[in-house]
Amino acid sequence: MLAFANAKINLGLQVTEKRVDGYHNLDTVFYPVKINDVIEINDAAITSFVSYGIQIPGDSSDNLCLKAFNVLKKDFDLPSQQITLLKNIPIGAGLGGGSSDAAALVKLVNEKFGLGLSASQMEEYVKPLGADCAFFINNKPVYAQGKGDEFTLFDIDLSAYQIVVVNPNIHVSTADAYSGIIPTVPVTSVKDLIHLPLKEWKSCLFNDFENSVFQKFPKIKDLKDSLYDHG
Repeated sequence: MLAFANAKINLGLQVTEKRVDGYHNLDTVFYPVKINDVIEINDAAITSFVSYGIQIPGDSSDNLCLKAFNVLKKDFDLPSQQITLLKNIPIGAGLGGGSSDAAALVKLVNEKFGLGLSASQMEEYVKPLGADCAFFINNKPVYAQGKGDEFTLFDIDLSAYQIVVVNPNIHVSTADAYSGIIPTVPVTSVKDLIHLPLKEWKSCLFNDFENSVFQKFPKIKDLKDSLYDHG
């Protein structure tokens, strides 16, 4: 069986507070986009994982697809599976590819083996795997708070617009993104800014990671400037 795991983008992102647990509180809107990884599962003698496409760093045993399967296997008598991933979503780009893969794997196993899990139950299984994993279960626009794991459905439809995602082949680590960040409670929240006419977003809707990322990777700033110059 096959599943398609789509990416997401952040419409604005505000880092509002450093938490006592070491994480940061965020305000952002997650919006799904049609860039897809492809996941296939087949019965096998032993459970294993293999990937193609974009190279995934690290050991395959750490992949979220395999971790998601093993989380389900603790509660269900599942037969061994060969998990195959075609990786198309760029890594380290904030597009949520790994989290989406985990969610898609859980939904795929739920369907194949008739586990009868509801959306909310599947969300509980994937939450320990990553802050934004649960978003990809329902895969609808949300206003995200907390460490990016507290969701409220958000009414926004950009289907009339062409969304362009540019991949400069630059991996931005979490440490790079947060370097130099000074958490600040904004005067106007992301969810309120997004209610403004879209043509005004350019002057008021920002991602707080931009300053630190642009300093370290000026090519990304050049790309943003070029996109804005072209409309």
